[in-house]
Amino acid sequence: MNDDTISIETDFNAPLEKVWAAWTEPHLLLKWFGSDPNGKGLRATMSVQVGGTYEITFQDSNGTQHTCMGKYLIVEKNKILSFTWEWKNEPGLESLVTITFNPKQRKTSMIFEHRNVGFASAHNYLAGWEATFSKLERMLSDISLQ
Repeated sequence: MNDDTISIETDFNAPLEKVWAAWTEPHLLLKWFGSDPNGKGLRATMSVQVGGTYEITFQDSNGTQHTCMGKYLIVEKNKILSFTWEWKNEPGLESLVTITFNPKQRKTSMIFEHRNVGFASAHNYLAGWEATFSKLERMLSDISLQ
């Protein structure tokens, strides 16, 4: 690993299918995406298939909006999700996210890697993703996907 790669391994107290759905279903993703604990998701368009694209807009509690977008490179249901990442306000600074999902009894182990975040970005990716995954954990404990 080098300085422009963020790696986070975490376990969620939720079944694999629930964690996968949180990453791949727009209505669920909008409930947790974004690092501000009091922020909210605004819009998400996602075509979760190899070559498909996504665009997600979320808002911080102070009203600041952020939009990220990219293209899906690997989609193996309940196993691996990999996609490019670019901020709308930082065009040309493309990075790569790869998430590996592993069942762990009634829990899910998630290995998250964000590569090539670069040094030109104004975003603190490690703090941002850690805060975002805290929101994901809360959302997973609150929802039922039956």
